[in-house]
Amino acid sequence: MTIHLTESAARQIQAQLEKRGRGLGLRVGVKKVGCSGFAYTYDYADEVRAEDQLFESFGTKLVVDAKSLDFLKGSTLDYVREGLKQAFKFQNPNVDAMCGCGESFSVKDKA
Repeated sequence: MTIHLTESAARQIQAQLEKRGRGLGLRVGVKKVGCSGFAYTYDYADEVRAEDQLFESFGTKLVVDAKSLDFLKGSTLDYVREGLKQAFKFQNPNVDAMCGCGESFSVKDKA
């Protein structure tokens, strides 16, 4: 299963990498936190490690560690502007519920 980037997300990643002056792509993951259980993590990817999975859309690379892949499979990463707020946003079919503040989520039980 793959993870997709929208064109908007790809453009934003490329802009951030150009501003930074280096980097292979965006590293995304999931960590245990918050009131609902999990939160997304974002960082620059300067390399692809042995346990990483690499995805590419619109000429932009997305790196995901193996532990996070089960939580993110089938997702689409978008970059959205809502009023004055701009942020990456996952459309994730694995999410069961989000906390009230939108910072953390829980995942569906695996059958």
